[in-house]
Amino acid sequence: MFRVAKLRCEYKQNPIGIDVAEPRISWQLRSDDRDCVQSAYQIQAARDASFEAVLWDSGQRNSGQSIHVGLDGLLPEARTRYYYRVRAWNQAGKGSDWTEPAFFETGLLDSSQWQAEWIRAPRARFPQNSEICPQLRTFVDVKSPVASVTIYVTALGLYELQLNGQRVSGHYFTPGWTSYGKRLQYQTYDATSLIKEGSNALGAWLGNGWYKGHLGWKNQMEMYGTTTALLLELHIRYENGSEERIVSGKNWEAAESAIRMSDLYMGETYDARLERDWTNPSEAGWHQVEVIEHSKAIIVAQENVPVTQVTLLKPLAILTTPQGDRILDVGQNMVGWLRFTLNGQSGQTVELQHAEVLDAGGNFYRDNVRAAKQLIRYTLKGGEPETYEPHFTFQGFRYAKLTDFPDTIRAEDFTGVVLHSDMEPTGSFNCSDPLINQLHHNILWGQKGNFLDVPTDCPQRDERLGWTGDAQMFVRTASYLMNTAPFFTKWLRDLKADQTTEGGIPFYVPNLQESFSIGWGETSHSSSAWGDAAVICPWTIYEMYGDNRLLAEQYESMKKWVSYIHGEGDNPYLWNTGFHFGDWLALDSKPDSYVGATDRDYIATAFYAYAVSLTLKAAVALDQTGDAEYYRDLHGKIVNEFRSEFVTPSGRLSVPTQTAQLLALRFGLLEGEAKARSIQKLVELLAEAGDHLTTGFVGTPYLNPVLSEIGQNELAYKLLFQQDYPSWLYQVTKGATTIWEHWDGIKEDGSFWSADMNSFNHYAYGAIGEWLYSYVGGIKPDESQPGFRVVHVKPYPGPGLDWADTQLETMYGPVASCWKRIESNGLEISVTIPANAEGMVLLPGAKLDRILESGVPLKQAEGIRGIELVLDGVKVVVGSGSYAFSYQWG
Repeated sequence: MFRVAKLRCEYKQNPIGIDVAEPRISWQLRSDDRDCVQSAYQIQAARDASFEAVLWDSGQRNSGQSIHVGLDGLLPEARTRYYYRVRAWNQAGKGSDWTEPAFFETGLLDSSQWQAEWIRAPRARFPQNSEICPQLRTFVDVKSPVASVTIYVTALGLYELQLNGQRVSGHYFTPGWTSYGKRLQYQTYDATSLIKEGSNALGAWLGNGWYKGHLGWKNQMEMYGTTTALLLELHIRYENGSEERIVSGKNWEAAESAIRMSDLYMGETYDARLERDWTNPSEAGWHQVEVIEHSKAIIVAQENVPVTQVTLLKPLAILTTPQGDRILDVGQNMVGWLRFTLNGQSGQTVELQHAEVLDAGGNFYRDNVRAAKQLIRYTLKGGEPETYEPHFTFQGFRYAKLTDFPDTIRAEDFTGVVLHSDMEPTGSFNCSDPLINQLHHNILWGQKGNFLDVPTDCPQRDERLGWTGDAQMFVRTASYLMNTAPFFTKWLRDLKADQTTEGGIPFYVPNLQESFSIGWGETSHSSSAWGDAAVICPWTIYEMYGDNRLLAEQYESMKKWVSYIHGEGDNPYLWNTGFHFGDWLALDSKPDSYVGATDRDYIATAFYAYAVSLTLKAAVALDQTGDAEYYRDLHGKIVNEFRSEFVTPSGRLSVPTQTAQLLALRFGLLEGEAKARSIQKLVELLAEAGDHLTTGFVGTPYLNPVLSEIGQNELAYKLLFQQDYPSWLYQVTKGATTIWEHWDGIKEDGSFWSADMNSFNHYAYGAIGEWLYSYVGGIKPDESQPGFRVVHVKPYPGPGLDWADTQLETMYGPVASCWKRIESNGLEISVTIPANAEGMVLLPGAKLDRILESGVPLKQAEGIRGIELVLDGVKVVVGSGSYAFSYQWG
């Protein structure tokens, strides 16, 4: 069996509304045979699924490329659906059948194509300070059978689209959060199934969202604008071939809605008695909208995957606290909202307030969410049972305090609705230790809670910003867990848009108003390790997904960031100026300080060198030969200056912290005696701390990977398995279901670290997930053959685990690395490599004559391309397929 599977266009299955000049197609191969390689492919495109009239044909192309294949020469037209199919040939010349048709549909392609006008509710009835969410509507008269109905829509603020009283899509928080002054997304929806002949009511709720509501921790609003507004076009294609375009304009009308207040931080107030009938044209209270001027040139098509209701959770119980509060326990720190059903009298109002934890006495605790009320207030219409869920807010919580609910309410009357960007799950990790499995669960749920359209630092308090430092620390872990390529494509375009003229990078993306200061230093941009998201994130996405186009898009931004650093201060090869967060929240900090003991100039220069090294790699990948020579020279000068400044004549680092050693070792800044002394110092520092970490945001992501790389793998495992403070498992033993901001967010005595900055869903320290996948499991990409075209499988078994099972869905297909200890000091390693890819498998501690593959000597096994004895075992080069290696250690 040889076939083509999993067709995708721009990472998505049958996307509509894409605005790319040259759409890219990816597919996977399936084969029962080992060592399957694609030798050729053919793609056809047509405007009909039957392919009776082929519009574009690649012909049989002799190529092994199966990801990001551009349809060169096809010139897509706006608002057009294109069907495509693929077939391929293997290395023996055997061809597959054509795939079933897939499709992509273009959007408007050009912002000048918009004919609609921006409309808002009339200011006379909705003054600027009004908290009420308006409803906007019009009526569409359909007089003959339709072939298709497509809606193109965006908003200032958030919108929820309705057609004939039904929600048009399962997408939430649209149009998403972008750098609104420079980029504003629109969405495309197929509404054919919702339209009917005759009169159709088309409308939208508008919410403040990120655009106009509270944002940041200074109780500020209107960061981007002072009014919500809608821009919409509905395109009808009739069966008779004619077309009609319905656009937002002065013929629309607006009214107050039952949503009396909705805010991302504060929650939502809803009065069901005030619900309106979208479909009743004679209903009172509707008034003509106002047309406003706002740029359409900044509008771009949806880039990220949408936020959806991904998971539904059934609560565990309703508790009564010692203080007498009724508390609903969902059982998981989650992000989204509660859907509930109740019956009561008209005018009765109930409230839900949300929190992450209970205090040591078992009482409801919400001090750590600061000014974010996270309050849902619902007033009943009365009569029949009523079901409600919010529209334009989300909460970070495990517990909800129920106020004025009926005594008869039950846990089963509530559902936890988990919302996040609908990224495809790609990674799984399981092992013999349940606490480590819970840690992995916590890392995954930290990503779920914080990847809601942008990579936020935390999802519950009055902050929820796209901090660049957190994003770059976690991007590789995130990309093991889920397909993050579309997610980071959108976010990196905002980063590039918000980059300063000089090349500086904001602390958070999208950036806020320039008047919004964080309160530390004189600038709101360009801290080392934070601004380095500009180089770390695009390079990581390139490695993980082979996305050359995104790397090329971001390349100038990468160069500008390096140029910004290069121009700071008097010495172009050291970075010793500006504001830096340093090793944020490290445990070796001074009392009453958030900044760790590692010298900030040291961190800045180390990351300067790292940024240049990644920009050099990008230049090589993009065939920018001249740039590559420049960055190679620059990198050498920075490393030399680093050594001159921070390495003593005797070869010792002048900064004696765990993080200092980690950065120097991870970034390749030392060699010879200095490297050996740094390794020795790191081990000594860990021993002085009782084999515990003292690192913060900057050092922690590199701790275990560095230890495994320098021959201290057992020490890395020892750190992983520590259960007392500070450690990853300390949080697990305290009942955590996500990753905490502080190692001791809850102290041993049950008290809290602080109230001002103590998130219990803060993914940065979850970067240990990268080590679980790439060292314990051993799965890594190859930077010269990115996207896992070449898969490195080099597991690092260690004390405390009997087995580990690591799975990863790559662009080429599923990769697996499973190892387990067997009796008589033996090891069994099972590996799966997808078709059209190659595996570089390192069998640790193996001797060549003792290795069996599926019961036969290694040299007799099918699919083996090469065998090499290396320092730490045997390296086996394999083609695609599943392999089972077994041998005795040593």
